[in-house]
Amino acid sequence: MQPSVNYKRVVVKIGSSILSRASRLDGASLENLASQVWRLLDNGVEVILVSSGAVSSGMGALNFSLRPKAISELQACASIGQGLLMQSYINVFLNKGRHCGQLLLTWDDFNDRRRYLNAKNTILSLLKFKSVPVINENDTVSTEEIKFGDNDNLSALVAMLVKADLLIILSDIDGLLDNNGVKVSVVSKVTSEVKKWACPTKKEICRGGMITKIEAAEKVNNSGISCIIANGRTTDVLSRLVIDRENLGTVFLPASERLACKKSWLAYSAKAKGKIIVDDGAKEALAKKNKSLLSVGVVKVEGKFKKGDIVSIIDSEQKEFGRGSVNCSSDELNLIKGRKHPREIIHRDNLVII
Repeated sequence: MQPSVNYKRVVVKIGSSILSRASRLDGASLENLASQVWRLLDNGVEVILVSSGAVSSGMGALNFSLRPKAISELQACASIGQGLLMQSYINVFLNKGRHCGQLLLTWDDFNDRRRYLNAKNTILSLLKFKSVPVINENDTVSTEEIKFGDNDNLSALVAMLVKADLLIILSDIDGLLDNNGVKVSVVSKVTSEVKKWACPTKKEICRGGMITKIEAAEKVNNSGISCIIANGRTTDVLSRLVIDRENLGTVFLPASERLACKKSWLAYSAKAKGKIIVDDGAKEALAKKNKSLLSVGVVKVEGKFKKGDIVSIIDSEQKEFGRGSVNCSSDELNLIKGRKHPREIIHRDNLVII
């Protein structure tokens, strides 16, 4: 059952399995999705697309039958395929009298606060001009993301960036299945049991799998955003989900409290430059009493970081439970850790419990 929320801004992640057939871009599927997006726009819904398909489009052009493993070959496929993919989007939206704009992002665009806000302003400007932002990982230069990344989590970051009401993840599956192979209609909270139902994909043209979709759902849910995982080949799936409010796929319900924008950025968008291990007293003060981190509670410092960097806060069991922006460098903290010092290591306004 979907929440009784009026969806005004929706992020739609489109998987490679929806846009590609036999490692080639499927023009008919893209045309069909554009028609659905057009209907949402005509009903006053703002739509941001996070689209896979660049590498698979390039694979078809370069006659790869299997996803290449070499980084340079993946980059070549992405370089050729991104142009083919975007040209297809431009054509189908122009046929509907709409413009679309391309944004190629990397982790650095989310990690750097200024670039993060610049990306946000670009997307909001495109929406103001009634255009459709089409976002993808910049696979031609982002080697780490080609090797380990996925567009499920990218779509979650985008949804949080623009304060979307709903994230829809479209793939070739009908939703999340439980241990008995039965589709789960509603997930009220992503728990360890829910995560056990996920398994990595074995498809050659895809990355991620159900586990990354659940991770994406968990992130946006903690930021107060609903998420639906649905089959992108279901007839009129976007219209039926957003306008008709049909119960298709699996709905992940948002948390009752929405993380503030900066806290959301600290928790999920920024990359940690180091780790601060704290004692149990410090953990309780941070997690339960909304206190700032003081040097007396610091047990150990790992990694090299400078003032203003984001760091992970680790408990005595080596589990990350928070992140924050530090007021000193790792070298300075090593000199005062475990001792009373008037300086706050991380102010509570620059800290988030995760």
